[in-house]
Amino acid sequence: MTCPIVAMSGAATDAGLRRPLNEDAFLSVPPVFLVADGMGGHDRGEVAAATAIAAFEGFAGRASLGIEDVREALARARADVDGLSQGAAAGAGTTLSGVVIAEVAGEGYWLALNVGDSRTYRFAGGVLEQISVDHSIVQEMLDRGELTPEDAARDRRRNVITRALGAGSAAEADFWMIPAAAGDRILVCSDGLPGELPAERIQAILLVESHPQAAATRLVQEAVMRGGRDNVTAIVVDAVAVARRGGGAPEGTGSDADSDTLPRETVGGRR
Repeated sequence: MTCPIVAMSGAATDAGLRRPLNEDAFLSVPPVFLVADGMGGHDRGEVAAATAIAAFEGFAGRASLGIEDVREALARARADVDGLSQGAAAGAGTTLSGVVIAEVAGEGYWLALNVGDSRTYRFAGGVLEQISVDHSIVQEMLDRGELTPEDAARDRRRNVITRALGAGSAAEADFWMIPAAAGDRILVCSDGLPGELPAERIQAILLVESHPQAAATRLVQEAVMRGGRDNVTAIVVDAVAVARRGGGAPEGTGSDADSDTLPRETVGGRR
């Protein structure tokens, strides 16, 4: 089966400057690009993040996934993370955010998912757009008009989330189906990245760093240099070619496609 989206990706992670342990985990192998952030202050958060990611590792190498594939993997992840808390005083928990490659009627799509406050962005046409919506107390207050964006950035409750895998939460994930186009750049990150870098700086880095690995590395390095108060993880995924309806040649390929569109595959987890 032809890949609906030929993707190149890069990933980077760092524990930051204030935490002794990196509780982030990630998976960056087509067709799956996900970041999990183990919940600080809960039992075995780093294990929870790695456990959630492990539920998706079996998809590596497939051309695409459907919504039911993702729902079943999420159910496995939730059950496995819940199992970590048996007999523990505090429940293990993790966020999970990212995209998988999907196909609809012969065309390439991004299937985005989110639980918690890790984030997924799309950078296209020079514009950075946040796809995911934070599941957090501060986001709810923003939605109700009780906080301004400026106040939200300083609010002490900004790290209190309202949905998670594990930690006693049974809330469902959000999903979005987004038509892909050659040239799309997807950013998936833990909250340690936007916690240090404003959207304008993230956009500038995505614009100037042409290779996804260089972009991911620079994003994480700058977040650490600007404070590194939390673990920081970033995955950058570029759509090099996208399948078109009717089975025509994928948009974005040319005569030298074989030499330029090989995916850069990275698998990662706790550091």
